Amino acid sequence: MGDPCLVILAAGMGSRFGGLKQITAVDDHGHAIIDFSLYDAYRAGFRKVVFVIKHAIEADFRAAVSDRMEKHFDVRLVFQELDSLPEGFTVPEGRIKPWGTAHATLCAADAVDGPFAVINADDFYGPGAYKALYDYLTGSRAENEHAMVAYLLRNTVTENGSVARGICSVKDGFLTDVVERVKIEKRGSDAAFTEDGVTWEPLSGDLPVSMNCWAFGREMMDALRTHFPAWLEENLPVNPEKCEYFLPFVVNSMIQEGKGKIRVLNCTETWHGITYREDLQSVIDAVNYMREKGIYPDTLLD
Repeated sequence: MGDPCLVILAAGMGSRFGGLKQITAVDDHGHAIIDFSLYDAYRAGFRKVVFVIKHAIEADFRAAVSDRMEKHFDVRLVFQELDSLPEGFTVPEGRIKPWGTAHATLCAADAVDGPFAVINADDFYGPGAYKALYDYLTGSRAENEHAMVAYLLRNTVTENGSVARGICSVKDGFLTDVVERVKIEKRGSDAAFTEDGVTWEPLSGDLPVSMNCWAFGREMMDALRTHFPAWLEENLPVNPEKCEYFLPFVVNSMIQEGKGKIRVLNCTETWHGITYREDLQSVIDAVNYMREKGIYPDTLLD
């Protein structure tokens, strides 16, 4: 098996942000969040990276990110497109939304030859998350065991609107369930979610949540491929334009079927991200603070 690989999901459209947030600068040196992610991944030990993007942003992404990283990593670019579907399925009329995180990860299957981590390009996870991922992937683990870095809900919400988070149930250090809540809003040090836009249910800020920060064995690609056709058959008739194939769906199925276990790696760092344009300044402020504290130098992997 190959050395651990970092798969970075960078094909999202950024519809709420209003631009290519994957390459939006968050400091005076022109670094985007992804530059800090790559710096943290490199010092944790990763030397292989796969970027999942769309063909439409390839030129911009190469110029801004991937070409620079080739002197530091073994770099592969793969593409998430709407027509990357199993045999017998076609893109629904009017569909423009990508198929989700599980589909994006599956698009990287041919570029991954061993254990791998998965992150979002536009999430600032902090150095501790990458060390946890790399140490797990290079350590001993049971067959069909994988891992997830979990954050406290209160450390992952924004003042500027709703977010989607996977609310986790954990027992004896292992994940038992992830429930995807697609509309969560901050409520002081806690939060609340709604499914109908009218009724809100409280959520404790101490709840562990998934931020799409995973450590998988290579066999996870087989699980993603196996579950995809059944998911399409179930969801396309209900919501053809917007249904998304999320990683927690597959993880939950594995757990329920007894085909895999997910160890939970707890992280107390604060997540930073730019879901909305208004979030950008808070990320810039956080980066400046971390530089003042010596966590990051002025020069990253340039």
